[in-house]
Order: sequence, then C-alpha cells, then structure tokens
Amino acid sequence: MTTVRDATFDVLRRYGLTTIFGNPGSTEVTLLTGLPDDLRFVLALHEGSVVGMATGWAIGHEAPALAVLHTTAGLGNAVGAIATARVNRVPLVILVGQQDRRHLALEPFLTGHLSGLAGDYPVRVDQPVRAQDVPGAVARAFHEATTFRGPALVVVPMDDWEAPFSGETVAAPARMVRPAGIPDDDLAPLVELLSGARSPAIVAGAGAGWEALVALAERLGCPVFQESFGGRAGFPQDHPQYAGVLPADRVRLREALAGHDVVLAVGAPVFRQYPYVPGPLVAAGTSVAVITDDPAEAHRSPADLAYLASPSAVCARLAALLPSSSPAAGRAPAPDIPEPPSAGRAPMADIPEPLSAGRAPMEDVPELPAVGRPLRAAHVLRELALRLPADTVLVEETPSSRPDLHRLVPARTPLGFLSAAMGGLGFAVPAAVGLRMALPDRPVVAVVGDGSALYGVHGLWSATHYRVGALFVVLSNGRYAIMDRLADKQGGKAPWPPFTEVDMGGLARSLGCPARRVDSYDELTAALDEVLPSLAAREEPLLLDVTVTVDPDFQP
Repeated sequence: MTTVRDATFDVLRRYGLTTIFGNPGSTEVTLLTGLPDDLRFVLALHEGSVVGMATGWAIGHEAPALAVLHTTAGLGNAVGAIATARVNRVPLVILVGQQDRRHLALEPFLTGHLSGLAGDYPVRVDQPVRAQDVPGAVARAFHEATTFRGPALVVVPMDDWEAPFSGETVAAPARMVRPAGIPDDDLAPLVELLSGARSPAIVAGAGAGWEALVALAERLGCPVFQESFGGRAGFPQDHPQYAGVLPADRVRLREALAGHDVVLAVGAPVFRQYPYVPGPLVAAGTSVAVITDDPAEAHRSPADLAYLASPSAVCARLAALLPSSSPAAGRAPAPDIPEPPSAGRAPMADIPEPLSAGRAPMEDVPELPAVGRPLRAAHVLRELALRLPADTVLVEETPSSRPDLHRLVPARTPLGFLSAAMGGLGFAVPAAVGLRMALPDRPVVAVVGDGSALYGVHGLWSATHYRVGALFVVLSNGRYAIMDRLADKQGGKAPWPPFTEVDMGGLARSLGCPARRVDSYDELTAALDEVLPSLAAREEPLLLDVTVTVDPDFQP
C-alpha cells in the first residue's frame, strides 16, 4: 500500500529536497523513522540551528531547503530564524509536526496552536484538510517558497503519514516555469530616465545580480553604493566604482546621494534605515527608481518608478539599451561627488583600496598592537583580509565590528559577505555550517561576536559531527559592546553586566569542536597562516576565540 509518507517522499525527490534538517520530536517520529537511503537526516541540537543550517544550505544551493520542526516548542524556538530567512529572502520548506488528527479536538498533550505562531514571516502556512492532501501541500510549499523567496510551512498531524494514498491528485504543478524577460517597451521609461541623467548613482542590494549590474554600472560610469544592513553584498566591493555602504539615517543618506539627480536601487528597497531621523530620504530634484523581484519591497518603496521584475534580466537589458552617447554613459559623476576611482585607488576617503593578492588595506587601520597590548577587531579583520582566498564565503554577525569589516574586508564574490538582514542574533554559526555543507569545495568563514555566537553555539556540534570544515572567528570582548554604546548615547547606565566568565573555546570543545584561544597578534597571525591556506580542503571545524578590546572610538 502506498502511504501519504511514500507519496511525500516522491515529492521531496522530485524537487531535490533530499536533505532534511531537524531536531526530532515525537510528533515527527512516524515521518522520520526508517528513512529511505536516498534521504539524509542532518541533526541540529536546537531548532534555531535547524532553520539556520537549512538557510545556509538554501543560500549555497540557490534552491529551497527542507527543515522539520516539532509542534509548538520546535516552531516557537525557530521563529527568530524563520524571520531571518524571510527578510534574507531565502526559500525554505518547513514541515511542522502536530498531534494525532483523530483526537485533536480534545487538545491532547503536545497539541500545537500553530497557524499563527510564526506571525507573518512565513510566505505560506498550510494545514491540509485531509491526510491525502499533504503531498500536494508540500509541493505547493516548494513553489511558494521559490516564488516568494521565504519559508513556507506545512503542518502535518503525526497519523497522516501512515494514511493510504492511492489514486489521489497532487494539487500542485510538477514543474513551474518563471520567465524572467521584460519587453523593451516596458523598459522605455527607465531608459529615458537614465539616459537623461546628469549624475546617476546605483544602490545595490542583496537581490542584485553581480554580472549584469557590473555591466550596467560600467555603462553608466557611476558610483555604486551597497544598501545598509543588507543580507549579502550586491556588487563587487573591490570594483573601482564601488562607493561603500550607504548610511542608514536620512541626514547622512541625503549627504551621500547629494549631487546625484537619478538614484537607481537594484535588488534593494528605497532605502533601509536604522535610527529614525526626520526629513526626506533624498534631496529635492533627485529621482528614484527601483528594480526588485520582491513585491513587498517594490510596493513600499517611495520611488518615482518601480519595476517588479528580475533585477539581473532588467540590468542586462538596460546595459544593452542605454545609448553610448547618453550624458551618463562613460562619464564620471558630478564634480561635487568623488569620481569613480581608477584601478588601485580608493573609491572614497574612508574606504580602503581594493584588496589585491597579498596586500592589506592600510587606511584607517590602527597600528599593530605593541607587545602586551590587546587586539582590536580591526587588527583581526585586517589580518583576515590579507589572507582570505578570493572565493571565501564570509558570514558576519558582529554588530560592533561590522563597520570595520565592511571597510577592511571587501566582498569579491556574491557570497563574499552574508549577514542576517533581520538584525536578530543566532544566524552566523548555523548558517556557516549549512553553507559549507552545500559548498564543500569553498572556504567558509564566520566572523562572530561572542554575544552573537552564544545564540547559535549549538551549530558547532553539527559542524563537528558532519565534518564541516568551516572556520569560526569569534571576537570575544565579554560584553554586548553595541548595547553599551547605545546606553551611553541614551545618557544612562546600562543595567546589564558583562559576561567575561564565558569561555567560548570551552563551550566549543564541550560540543566536540576544536578551539584555540588567541590573545596576541603573533598568536593570531600564526593561527591564520596555518589554517587559511588549506581551509577549502579542511574537514574539521575550528573555532578561534580571539580576545579583543572595544574600540574607544566606536559609535553605533
């Protein structure tokens, strides 16, 4: 007899969902026990790590990943990670266990009130009416996750898996085609806007496609900014036209974009902010256009012109359509904006030169610490930048050091910078594990604050057990440095203490992950020189617990 479980496994195989990230519970035991040999179960020790690892896997494969969660407790533990996946626009299919359908009306032990538990963050939540509807619901979840680039949940009562499935209809297409092209006539308004621009600028977001955007930027000869607090780099940050990360408050935003009469946001909203500051986003007389495939991003952007389409397809066609004789093409921005730099020159005064092999960015880096003096985060990042292979996947979760990382470690590949666009903690460690599992031939480095690492430390066990050779560089200052500074700015005393008793290396070793303590510059360079050259081939994870002091000039 074919069961719902059998039919669902066929759906998983059809869509490549054959790696299952999970932390098992009793409501999923009928699904997970005795898995076929072609389905692989990957254990994480906390549901936040389950979804975080699946998120990294999906980013690495550029396709949905599969996670299984345990009723209310599992879904509740994973909500923050689900929110991160949604804001980072990562497709996930998530199966959530539920008590036996036959006595749900009596609300037995482990019954879950699940439909709204993750709020609006899932792109879809489905609770199939019949057991026989589960395979179709899983197939639809795959399509919904792919189309809307986010997590799609299917709640499945534990007895549904053993129900018969014979002659039933799977309510989802076997194959979905999403044409990405856009007619030239539809692009005419944007071509006209850019062709007439005196001094255009581009804001690249996580949804931008590198190759097509580079072609467009070079056609326009304009500076390219990275969106603030983006989930990934949208443009090569060693490119001579890269102009740095856009400020996240309106005053500095207007200053950065002053003199540009047309600003084009590609794969980014208009515009991400952090502290509220009154006033307009851009100066009077500046036209704003946006290209995004995210309907919500397009609909909420205060733009003069918005395109809901594939950014890569639009940019590639724009680069071909823009006339070479247009005022913008091949010309530098207005005189009051720095010219796009030539190769080997810094794009802006506070942005270091693009890295070349074997050379470190030198501007704005503190002098090397004297013997016996503590390291700063910038020292660590500078030495990383010297040694990182160009194809390194770098995951960031160090709020108080992110400006230094942006300044010192430019992303040279599309995965050269990844972060939690949601802003919550607990992403980097498990995401790095999932990324390395998906991309076993690429070096993966997570740069994480100790406060951040504590939210996802469970992921180190999975890294060890599954021989995931990622490097975790923990910048340990024993405090929430960014919160301390915010309290200082607020003018009051922070009520939270430091947590200097925490031993990140000890925690890592207790989870089976090798770890080293790094207290000095010589220890740092020795460890990096040993590990980084062979990182792509490494099969064992390593955590470097690097003691750093808070930069006295740091301001959030």
